Amino acid sequence: MSHTTKLLPALAAFFLAGCMTAPAGAAPQRAVSQADVDKATEILGASVAFDTVAGRGRVPAYADYLAGVLKAGGFADEDIELVPLGETATLIATYHGKSAEAPIVLNAHMDVVEANPADWVRDPFRMETDGTYYYGRGVLDDKYGLTMLVTTLLRLKREGFVPSHDLILVLTGDEETTQKTAEAIAPRFRDARFVLNADAGGGTLGEDGTPHYYSLQAGEKTYADYEIVITNPGGHSSRPTGSNAIVDMAGVIERIAAYEFPVQTSEVTLGYFRESAKQTPGDLGEAMAKFAADPSDADAVARLSKEPEYIGQIRTTCVATLIDGGHAQNALPQHVSANVNCRIFPGVSPDSILQKLQELAGPGATVSLPLAAHSSDASPLDPTLMAAVRKAVDVEAPGVPVIPNMSAGATDSLFFRAQGIPSYGVCGIFMKPSDDFSHGLNERVPVASIPGALNYWHTLLTELSK
Repeated sequence: MSHTTKLLPALAAFFLAGCMTAPAGAAPQRAVSQADVDKATEILGASVAFDTVAGRGRVPAYADYLAGVLKAGGFADEDIELVPLGETATLIATYHGKSAEAPIVLNAHMDVVEANPADWVRDPFRMETDGTYYYGRGVLDDKYGLTMLVTTLLRLKREGFVPSHDLILVLTGDEETTQKTAEAIAPRFRDARFVLNADAGGGTLGEDGTPHYYSLQAGEKTYADYEIVITNPGGHSSRPTGSNAIVDMAGVIERIAAYEFPVQTSEVTLGYFRESAKQTPGDLGEAMAKFAADPSDADAVARLSKEPEYIGQIRTTCVATLIDGGHAQNALPQHVSANVNCRIFPGVSPDSILQKLQELAGPGATVSLPLAAHSSDASPLDPTLMAAVRKAVDVEAPGVPVIPNMSAGATDSLFFRAQGIPSYGVCGIFMKPSDDFSHGLNERVPVASIPGALNYWHTLLTELSK
């Protein structure tokens, strides 16, 4: 996983404080059938087998498979569209309701990050299980969320459900890289009521399996890659000149690593820490509570800054991720470049970050932003949506807090929000943080999470489509 947060304080306070318990008299939802669980497992396994890594051209084939699944489940040919873009594509499927106006967009992505089979315990592109987990690249990010959406739409078709407005499934093809498919397709849905993104949000379990809280993504930071370049006349390595581009770049990277951007807050992040503090024991929970009460508390800031999960919630972060330099083993380097990846807090312009990086790099280096950084405002906490999420969460974990949050990473919601479409990360999974290996080795997802996720999506979509 952008924007200046513009959530109404009173509304945010209402949902964070007064709307966290299960509604009285909530109607029980019909449990998902074993046949639906089996179908989801089948789709997820087939999905993992498509190695939809950038550069392999496999996204269109995967989209064709999914189109076949949807058609077999009752979607008409004319309701499914494949929109090619370079080697990848977007799949769009329309579930017709009583009105085509103000549709709800259901978003997930078909591509995955690279996985080297030599590094994995199992074949990353064949889903396997040990009975507790399913393993495979993309089995969590994001073919899990995609599968739950597709399976739920098949279930609704089978049940003869007719939503009040169209439900439009939009599956993008390059979320893990350039996000060009989302950028290109988002303007088509400016009239959407909102976007529900299966690539963010979700429930957190304690290590004992007890549900702690549910996070709803209402915003995200701006993603930006800056290039730093140092050039030098070079020369023979036997004649050092006292000026070395590699050494100079090392100093630049060290200064950037040591710099801490100013602490910042928003209604979303303060609400997140305020509620998360109640679920977090020890000094970390104390630091969350102190920060929510007083963001200038230096001790609280220092404690949160030690945690990779939370440092991005309190400031802009910039880290060096790639470096390239030199042209021969026996020559002084003439050119060195480094990529610095920044996740920028909403309300901060990418240009201001460029200026700070240039200041840190010094006059001997040139800093640029080769690709435009896209940003967007946070989404308002729509009361109807929040009530539906509350009911959907209660199916799996009655009464747990529902906490709006800001993602430090980037999702395709960024481009929908940029079009003025409220977008929310509302994945249906509940899992332990220690089980999250997305983008890493031996990515996995709990086998037991599938029934709850399917019931969650069924409840959410039927509640929103009355």
